[in-house]
Amino acid sequence: MTPEQTSLVERVRSLIADEPLVREVSMFGGRSVMVNEKMIVSALKNGGLLVRVDAGRHDELLERPGAVQAEMGPGRDMGPGWIEVSAEAISDDERLSSWIGIAMDHNRTVTGGLAHTPGTGSARLRDKPGS
Repeated sequence: MTPEQTSLVERVRSLIADEPLVREVSMFGGRSVMVNEKMIVSALKNGGLLVRVDAGRHDELLERPGAVQAEMGPGRDMGPGWIEVSAEAISDDERLSSWIGIAMDHNRTVTGGLAHTPGTGSARLRDKPGS
């Protein structure tokens, strides 16, 4: 891993420290963080972050500073739900936490269970319909 990746992975780890099922794997040319067996983010070699998001929020999230459509190579976009965020846009912990919160919200939707409290790095039980 590059020094930028190492630093970013350490920052991500601190934000999801309370998650019970976390592992890291090498993919997408970076170090990916999996929660509940689903990728939430991947630390890229340049210090940027590949973020897995709700495809329904994709266009809205692309309007955020430093966010661009993720690509699997020049001209081969990964489709809705995959966003690359520049290193500059996640240089402070508050902005990184916001993106981790967005990724965790999507993760909880696809895996069930807990819902992330945006901006806090913590999680809470998601309300079940009808309760």
